Formats: sequence, C-alpha cells, structure tokens
Amino acid sequence: MDWQDEGVLISMRAHGEASAIIEVFTAAHGRHAGVVRGGGSRKMAATLQPGTQLAVTWRARLEDHIGSYAVEPLQSRAALLGDRLGLAGLTAICAMLRTALAEREAHPPLWRATMALLAALEHDPDWPVRYLRWELMLLEELGFGLDLGRCAVTGARDDLAYVSPNTGRAVSRAGAGDWADRLFPLPECMMGQGPASGVEIGQGLAITGHFIARELMQGLGNRALPEARHRLIRLLEKRPDQGD
Repeated sequence: MDWQDEGVLISMRAHGEASAIIEVFTAAHGRHAGVVRGGGSRKMAATLQPGTQLAVTWRARLEDHIGSYAVEPLQSRAALLGDRLGLAGLTAICAMLRTALAEREAHPPLWRATMALLAALEHDPDWPVRYLRWELMLLEELGFGLDLGRCAVTGARDDLAYVSPNTGRAVSRAGAGDWADRLFPLPECMMGQGPASGVEIGQGLAITGHFIARELMQGLGNRALPEARHRLIRLLEKRPDQGD
C-alpha cells in the first residue's frame, strides 16, 4: 500500500532512538499518521515542526498498519516563531485538527481553508476573524453546521442577534423575547458583516467552542478542547482591540 499527497504536519513524537511518529493533515487522506525513519535526528528537526507544509509518500504492507512516511518540505512556517500570537494561532490550528478529526477521513474543503488560514497567519493582521470562520467550517465537517440565515422562532432574516445553545440556530431580537439572557450573543462578523472587534471574536469563539466541545464529547470519545485553543483565546483577550 502506498500513496503520495500534500499536507501540513500537526504533531510529532519520538519513536525509538532515531525515528519519529508524525501526524499530517493531508488533502486527500485526512489526518494520517506514519513513522519517519531518522525523524528524531537533528537534520530532520527543522522539517518536522508543526505547521510545516510537506509532500509525503506513505507506505505500508497493509492499509490498517501505521506505515512509514518519506517527507519533503514544501514550506516552513519558522517565521512565526518570533510572533507570539501567530505561533499560538498555529499551535491551536494543529491541536484542533488533531483533536476534532477522525483518522483517515478526507476533508478537502477544510484542508483548503486550513492552508489559506496558515498563510494568513504570516501576512494578514486580521487572521483571528478568519480563524473564527475556520472553526465554523470545522463544525460543518463534524456534521453540525450552524444555521445563521434566519430566525428559528419567527423565520425573519433581519436583526439576528442571538444563537440558541441547544440548536445552533440564529434568533432575532424579537424572537428571543424573555429568553435572550439564555442565548449566545451573535456577533456580526460570524455572518461576514461589520468589523471584527476583539469582543466580537471572543463572542464567536464562545459559540463555536460550545458546539465543537459538545460534538467532541458525544461523538469522539469524550475528548476535551485542547489547551492550545484556550491559550490562543487568552492572548486574543489581551491584544489591543483591532476593531475599535
């Protein structure tokens, strides 16, 4: 069994004295692990860093074996090592992919969005709102896309201000009534409208985090949201507000 693909390295751990086991989020084969012979050497250290874009060849005797990888670096993201917030974003992306996705299930739209988000970390100061929208796509890949197009109560498309924590559907101010304090505030940036202030990004991540955590608890063996995501949110909360 063998195949070639492109992907981003999301985790690496030592294996024996000289090898490493890596997980790569690939375009056509999803989150996929394999052994890199010599991956524990100093020569390979710069290549086997989370976030590195790789060309990979995977081989195994049988499809259900862990197999081995031959890797070629395509793009390093070492520039983010000097950017505390950008590095936190990179780490959170890798951790979320590793935690939320089942092994060996392809997610081509999410892979393309992930590549675009990783590129944005290095050149787009507004990448936090892109990260928020990336988590929305991750929810869709988990089978729980939010319905933010119309009010779940009245059917109206205007003045949508809340999200139900139970259904993931939008609710208008009129539709919320006395239940407003039990709903999530819906920031305009989640619908691609208005500026993306730090407060709004935080509100959006509270919504996506709630539903991703629920999906992880129910469908993926009671996994918890990774600490890397919590660390990113703490840094975003300390950042001077870019939207005011």
